[in-house]
Amino acid sequence: MQARDWIGTGAVLAATGVAAGAFGAHGLEGRVAPDLLEIWRTAAHYHLVHAVALLGVAWVVDRGAHGAALAGWLLVVGVAVFSGSLYLLTLTGVRTLGAITPIGGVALIAGWVVLAVAAWRSRS
Repeated sequence: MQARDWIGTGAVLAATGVAAGAFGAHGLEGRVAPDLLEIWRTAAHYHLVHAVALLGVAWVVDRGAHGAALAGWLLVVGVAVFSGSLYLLTLTGVRTLGAITPIGGVALIAGWVVLAVAAWRSRS
Protein backbone atom coordinates (compact mmCIF):
# COMPACT_ATOMS: atom_id res chain seq x y z
CA MET A 1 0.00 0.00 0.00
CA GLN A 2 1.07 3.56 -0.61
CA ALA A 3 1.34 6.34 1.94
CA ARG A 4 -2.06 7.74 0.94
CA ASP A 5 -3.64 4.33 1.61
CA TRP A 6 -2.19 4.24 5.13
CA ILE A 7 -3.39 7.80 5.77
CA GLY A 8 -6.87 6.81 4.61
CA THR A 9 -6.83 3.66 6.72
CA GLY A 10 -5.68 5.62 9.75
CA ALA A 11 -8.40 8.21 9.18
CA VAL A 12 -11.09 5.53 8.97
CA LEU A 13 -9.77 3.87 12.13
CA ALA A 14 -9.72 7.26 13.86
CA ALA A 15 -13.30 8.00 12.85
CA THR A 16 -14.48 4.59 14.09
CA GLY A 17 -12.45 5.06 17.28
CA VAL A 18 -14.15 8.39 17.98
CA ALA A 19 -17.53 6.80 17.27
CA ALA A 20 -16.71 3.91 19.61
CA GLY A 21 -15.62 6.30 22.34
CA ALA A 22 -18.78 8.36 21.96
CA PHE A 23 -20.93 5.25 22.00
CA GLY A 24 -19.24 4.10 25.18
CA ALA A 25 -19.66 7.47 26.86
CA HIS A 26 -23.24 8.11 25.80
CA GLY A 27 -24.75 4.79 24.78
CA LEU A 28 -23.32 2.38 27.30
CA GLU A 29 -23.12 4.45 30.46
CA GLY A 30 -25.73 3.13 32.86
CA ARG A 31 -26.33 0.08 30.66
CA VAL A 32 -23.21 -1.90 31.47
CA ALA A 33 -21.32 -2.36 34.72
CA PRO A 34 -18.71 0.33 35.48
CA ASP A 35 -15.84 -2.16 35.13
CA LEU A 36 -17.08 -3.10 31.64
CA LEU A 37 -17.36 0.57 30.71
CA GLU A 38 -13.73 1.02 31.73
CA ILE A 39 -12.79 -1.92 29.49
CA TRP A 40 -14.62 -0.18 26.62
CA ARG A 41 -12.67 3.02 27.31
CA THR A 42 -9.40 1.10 27.17
CA ALA A 43 -10.41 -0.41 23.84
CA ALA A 44 -11.32 2.99 22.39
CA HIS A 45 -8.09 4.55 23.69
CA TYR A 46 -5.88 1.94 22.05
CA HIS A 47 -8.04 2.10 18.92
CA LEU A 48 -7.43 5.84 18.58
CA VAL A 49 -3.74 5.80 19.46
CA HIS A 50 -3.02 3.19 16.82
CA ALA A 51 -5.15 4.95 14.22
CA VAL A 52 -2.82 7.93 14.60
CA ALA A 53 0.17 5.60 14.48
CA LEU A 54 -0.81 4.69 10.93
CA LEU A 55 0.11 8.25 9.97
CA GLY A 56 3.64 7.38 11.08
CA VAL A 57 3.46 4.26 8.94
CA ALA A 58 2.46 6.45 5.97
CA TRP A 59 5.43 8.73 6.61
CA VAL A 60 7.88 5.82 6.72
CA VAL A 61 6.31 4.15 3.67
CA ASP A 62 6.67 7.45 1.79
CA ARG A 63 10.40 7.30 2.47
CA GLY A 64 10.63 3.90 0.80
CA ALA A 65 11.36 1.95 3.96
CA HIS A 66 11.10 -1.80 3.63
CA GLY A 67 8.91 -3.37 6.28
CA ALA A 68 6.77 -0.32 6.96
CA ALA A 69 3.74 -1.89 5.32
CA LEU A 70 4.13 -4.93 7.57
CA ALA A 71 4.12 -2.57 10.55
CA GLY A 72 0.89 -1.04 9.30
CA TRP A 73 -0.81 -4.39 8.89
CA LEU A 74 0.32 -5.48 12.35
CA LEU A 75 -1.19 -2.31 13.82
CA VAL A 76 -4.47 -2.82 11.94
CA VAL A 77 -4.71 -6.46 13.04
CA GLY A 78 -3.73 -5.44 16.56
CA VAL A 79 -6.53 -2.88 16.77
CA ALA A 80 -9.03 -5.38 15.38
CA VAL A 81 -8.06 -8.11 17.82
CA PHE A 82 -7.15 -6.05 20.90
CA SER A 83 -9.89 -3.43 20.78
CA GLY A 84 -12.36 -5.70 19.02
CA SER A 85 -12.15 -8.38 21.69
CA LEU A 86 -12.60 -5.77 24.42
CA TYR A 87 -15.58 -4.21 22.64
CA LEU A 88 -17.18 -7.65 22.32
CA LEU A 89 -16.40 -8.50 25.94
CA THR A 90 -18.13 -5.30 27.05
CA LEU A 91 -21.19 -5.83 24.88
CA THR A 92 -21.64 -9.53 25.64
CA GLY A 93 -20.24 -9.83 29.15
CA VAL A 94 -18.37 -12.95 28.01
CA ARG A 95 -15.15 -12.47 29.93
CA THR A 96 -13.38 -15.35 28.21
CA LEU A 97 -13.06 -13.04 25.21
CA GLY A 98 -10.36 -11.33 27.24
CA ALA A 99 -8.14 -14.32 26.52
CA ILE A 100 -7.89 -13.15 22.91
CA THR A 101 -6.90 -9.59 23.81
CA PRO A 102 -3.18 -10.29 24.43
CA ILE A 103 -2.83 -11.60 20.87
CA GLY A 104 -3.86 -8.17 19.67
CA GLY A 105 -1.49 -6.58 22.15
CA VAL A 106 1.41 -8.61 20.78
CA ALA A 107 0.48 -7.53 17.25
CA LEU A 108 0.48 -3.88 18.37
CA ILE A 109 3.89 -4.22 20.02
CA ALA A 110 5.27 -6.02 16.97
CA GLY A 111 3.90 -3.27 14.74
CA TRP A 112 5.75 -0.61 16.71
CA VAL A 113 9.00 -2.62 16.65
CA VAL A 114 8.74 -3.28 12.91
CA LEU A 115 7.98 0.41 12.32
CA ALA A 116 11.07 1.43 14.31
CA VAL A 117 13.31 -0.94 12.36
CA ALA A 118 11.82 0.20 9.04
CA ALA A 119 12.35 3.85 9.97
CA TRP A 120 15.95 3.28 10.99
CA ARG A 121 16.61 1.47 7.72
CA SER A 122 14.84 4.03 5.53
CA ARG A 123 16.79 5.78 2.84
CA SER A 124 16.15 9.27 4.20
